[in-house]
This record gives sequence, C-alpha cells and structure tokens, in this order.
Amino acid sequence: MLRGALLLLSAACLAACGNAAPYPDTETPGPRAAGVLTIEPQALATRLEAGEAIQLIDVRTREEFAEGHIAGAINIPVDEFDPAALPDAEGRDRILYCRSDRRSGIAAERLAEATGSTAVHMEGGILAWKAAELPTRQ
Repeated sequence: MLRGALLLLSAACLAACGNAAPYPDTETPGPRAAGVLTIEPQALATRLEAGEAIQLIDVRTREEFAEGHIAGAINIPVDEFDPAALPDAEGRDRILYCRSDRRSGIAAERLAEATGSTAVHMEGGILAWKAAELPTRQ
C-alpha cells in the first residue's frame, strides 16, 4: 500500500513538473530576447569608422533628428516605422537607434517579427552616443 502511494505521488510530481514553465512569468523570454540584439555606441562607431556597410535608422521624431543625429542616418520616426516599407538595405546591416533605446527597441521588435531574423538597435540611444563623446550632425 505504501509502495503504491509512493508511486502515485511520484507520478503526480512528474506530471506537475512536465507542465511547469521553465522560468517564472517575469523571466520568460519574449520576442525581444528571441530576435533583438543591442550594440554599444563605441562598437557602432568602430564599425562605421571601419567603413562597414550599415544602414543606420534613427526612429526619433523629425524635430529630434534635426537637433542632431549620427552621420549617415536616415530618419523614420517610430510612429511611421513599417518594416515592409523600409528602403532596401542593399546588403548592409540595419541598426536602429533613438534617444534612449526604448523606441528603437520597439522598432527592432517589429522588424524582427516581420522578417523572422535578428534586428539590432543601439544600447542607450543617442544619449549614450553623446555621453561617449561621439560626433553628431545637424
């Protein structure tokens, strides 16, 4: 009888464990973890200085863009950001950025979901770029 109860208890525990999520709800990786990466400002600057083929997209407002942006960036505000309507990257890596990295993270999630591939955005946004004393253009 005791042996039967232990077997029943073991089976119940195994069944419960099999249905458990691998992470608590607060730690379950979402779309951002699956398809979005970040790049640090200095790493981006190094790639740009090396002449790597990069399509740099600033997703801030037109007013913010006019106040200063990274040389070579194109402006597509996040409110207008449509992955299907992006200009052809022509073999270049796309890297998105905004003021702090919140809006570029949203745009990168949209891009990753639409393309099924990894999207990259700059960690810390233009604030981090400026804090690293990297140049901007108006």
